[in-house]
Amino acid sequence: MTEDGTGLLTIGELARATGLTVRTIRYWSDEGALPPVARSAGGYRLYDAGSAARLELIRTLRELGLGLDDVHRVLAGERSVAEVAAAHVVALDARIAALKVTRAVLSTVARRGSSAEETTLMNRLARLSAAERRRIVEDFMAEIFAGVDTADPDVRTRLRFATANLPDDPTPEQVDAWVELAELIQDPEFRALMRGMIEFNAADRGPDVPPGTSLWFVSRLVQLAGDALRQGVAPGSPEAEEVLRGLLGNADRAAVLECLTAAANERVARYRQLSAVLNGLGPQPSHEEEFSWVVAALRSCGGR
Repeated sequence: MTEDGTGLLTIGELARATGLTVRTIRYWSDEGALPPVARSAGGYRLYDAGSAARLELIRTLRELGLGLDDVHRVLAGERSVAEVAAAHVVALDARIAALKVTRAVLSTVARRGSSAEETTLMNRLARLSAAERRRIVEDFMAEIFAGVDTADPDVRTRLRFATANLPDDPTPEQVDAWVELAELIQDPEFRALMRGMIEFNAADRGPDVPPGTSLWFVSRLVQLAGDALRQGVAPGSPEAEEVLRGLLGNADRAAVLECLTAAANERVARYRQLSAVLNGLGPQPSHEEEFSWVVAALRSCGGR
């Protein structure tokens, strides 16, 4: 209480009562958030109990990260605390998402020992908007499927899922996977490789072939080759020829060999691994042994 018995507090007394510094209280007062209720004979600012309560609200809102403009609106009754808080949550969510991307990029840079150029590229790719990321994916899909209308629609769906967008709340591993995948699907050589596989898929596929046939073929390949491996069937043996006939029928074996060799390509395998990380699926079976067995059997048995 001041010496004149008014019950009003000087700025120093208010500072001691609230634990805030005189400098802070003076700043908020100068900004109009905490106007004095009166002034002493000597011109010093004076505050009452209501000022102390107002000061506590200002401190709370500022500690929660609200700017002075929003504080003014709340104090003036233009917006409720709930309305300002809801808007601030949206802004915080965006800030948190940006910080997570920053952390992920820095973690990747540290792990890879990246150069300045690679760091710049990774940061740019990681911070693309959702629309920009979709455009990269759509451009990739459009190029590898352009004019190939007879390709299995299930293959198109599967590839689109594989190039899923970066999640809204990505892990550092997903940011890393997206950056590498974005680099990969923009590479002309990789696109040509994937285009060749799509063209092979569409080459002998008539209009009456049901969707999913290509995926059924892969499942059957894994099953038959897996059985052959477990039984110890050598790729160049007569038994291997029987497996190939059961799997391929009268298909062009040279074309099948070319396609399977492409599918076993390290970059295609990496594409599948990155896709699994992006989609949160964890490690997926590569069936590398089964594909390698069929490739070896095709090379050994030739056109038999």
